[in-house]
Amino acid sequence: MQGFNMGRYIPPDLEGLTTPNALHKKHPLGARARHPGSLTVRFEMPFAIWCTTCKPHETIIGQGVRFNAEKKKVGNYYSTPVYSFRMKHGACGGWIEIRTDPKNTEYVVTEGARRRDTGVGKEGVGEGGEIVIRDGLAGFAEAGSDPFAKLEGKVEDKKRGESERDRILKLQERQARDWEDPYEKSRRLRRAFRVERKGLERREDGKRMKTADLVAERKAMFRSELTGNTRAVVDPFLSSDGSAWRPEVKRRKLVASGVNRARRRMLVNPRLRMARSRKSRLLERSYRHHVRWLGWWTMRPIQSECLGR
Repeated sequence: MQGFNMGRYIPPDLEGLTTPNALHKKHPLGARARHPGSLTVRFEMPFAIWCTTCKPHETIIGQGVRFNAEKKKVGNYYSTPVYSFRMKHGACGGWIEIRTDPKNTEYVVTEGARRRDTGVGKEGVGEGGEIVIRDGLAGFAEAGSDPFAKLEGKVEDKKRGESERDRILKLQERQARDWEDPYEKSRRLRRAFRVERKGLERREDGKRMKTADLVAERKAMFRSELTGNTRAVVDPFLSSDGSAWRPEVKRRKLVASGVNRARRRMLVNPRLRMARSRKSRLLERSYRHHVRWLGWWTMRPIQSECLGR
């Protein structure tokens, strides 16, 4: 039963003879699929690989590096599809192809690279630091049905124990040889670190001194340019001698308390202010009259009296 308006309708006479995609001329991967049948996806490298296309030396591509890969179906393992991821290495321009392996549930490098050999997978079950959890009931049932299985298990455990014991003994001997005298080892390490640290400090001090000298030199050059400049010579603010202008605090002139008191009284009393203005107008009128008839030089005392109102 199909949902309503899903675009997958097949007429009754064609049902069972064709597929919805073939009938409606659509690609199984949808609108993002290209014409050859590939789909561009973001592929993350499942393990570290060596790119064999890079010259003169092979380049390692770490686990987790992402690529824009073309995803394509290349076959089936029973009913499980096998997909191919083809991507381009940006460093050399070579193509790398990785396919899924449903049989072993892993990825397989098929073109342009090879898997990095880390030693994992060469040991048997439980070796290489792997922890194996066994089912006790299954072990008892197997041992009860086959006595030789129990004997073989003991032999394998004994061999594994001997190999691991030899490895542990070698590690202990190496550690004892390297750290026989911890104080001497620590003293050597600290001495090497101290020498390296002093060298770094000297280099940093040299860089700081060079920077300070450069700043002082630029400052002196700038000052000499200003001294030779005509505008700097004329402008007192750009001079570098001791006679340069300096800002000073402006002080108020002290005024006699009597004058301040009389002025304050005149401002408070409106009658005094009106009388003062009337007197000033009369003096100005008389001053103009005398200037017109007697002249300017003879009326200088009257001018000073009028202006001092």
